[in-house]
Amino acid sequence: MKSALPFLGVRVPEARSLARASARGISDADTLRDAALTLWREAGYREERYAAQEIMSLRPLRGLLDLLPIHEEMIRTGAWWDHVDEAAGRLGELLDAHPEEMKVELRVWAGDEDFWVRRAAIISQLRRRDRTDRDLLTDAIEASITDKEFFLRKAIGWALREYAKTDASWVRDFVAQHPQLSPLSQREALKRLA
Repeated sequence: MKSALPFLGVRVPEARSLARASARGISDADTLRDAALTLWREAGYREERYAAQEIMSLRPLRGLLDLLPIHEEMIRTGAWWDHVDEAAGRLGELLDAHPEEMKVELRVWAGDEDFWVRRAAIISQLRRRDRTDRDLLTDAIEASITDKEFFLRKAIGWALREYAKTDASWVRDFVAQHPQLSPLSQREALKRLA
């Protein structure tokens, strides 16, 4: 794992479990947000950042639009797939809770110069299944479709492969209509389709 922060050696599920246990009984969103921010910003070890992101996933913080800047901070300063992918899950929750605002925001993110922010926009709908906004997914993918960055090409394929579980014909058509997709993105998108 590429990281500027050293590891303690605590496995991710254990770090998450410890974070949840530490927050048990706290329902005040401000207290949880402040704890997550402090853990994130003052982290000396990578596991502290995993714990911060676990706190951000707790029920009192889910779907709060005013937390978007914190998720963005975690994406920009975490700048590696594990932190970005975790934060992208929170973006999907925000999209469910605030669809109009988040559609605008995610389209802006899709054009950001930071490829990690673009990756988050691409994979933000991974678990939305039939609630996936295909126009938003298309816009997020097309904004990075010719980029050579591995993590973007992989994200594009992953997003399409996941949506293929809901609408395989749409994904097949999308791939056919976008020959500029990288071979990696195409392989990932069509991996589970006969």
